[in-house]
Amino acid sequence: MLRLVLPGRMQVLQTTNELVGRLTRVAGFGEDSRRDVEVAVHEALVNAMVHGNAGDEDRHVFFRVVRHPHGFEFRVRDEGQGFDPTRVPDPLAPENLVRPSGRGILLMTRLMDEVAFRQVPGGGTEVAMLKRFAPRLESRAACPDEDDATDAA
Repeated sequence: MLRLVLPGRMQVLQTTNELVGRLTRVAGFGEDSRRDVEVAVHEALVNAMVHGNAGDEDRHVFFRVVRHPHGFEFRVRDEGQGFDPTRVPDPLAPENLVRPSGRGILLMTRLMDEVAFRQVPGGGTEVAMLKRFAPRLESRAACPDEDDATDAA
């Protein structure tokens, strides 16, 4: 498990993006999955800093990464007032297409396998995101190719 207490400054985003990229690369995620995770974590961190902490650089963002046997769990928590994610307008609705809000949550939910929000006692919101490892391909010995199957018949 990795736990970081980040200052509420956008300058830390490059470092966290690089960290997430390295973790997912070492864990064997493919290029597309790595990018998905990087974008989702980036959006969660930006939301925590900008919306959760209301841009207050004296507040912190808490970032935790846990490697499970089935994938990685990423948690991002702010020190703000909290919010109800069900009240965020759908950014794909025609009336909201030019509004800037809601896109980060949309990206997180589309790019990760599981996303959950919870209000933290005492204030703040935590988003938990899970990205599962891709299933491993069976060995060729367990799955003969067509030529081998034809020869056996």
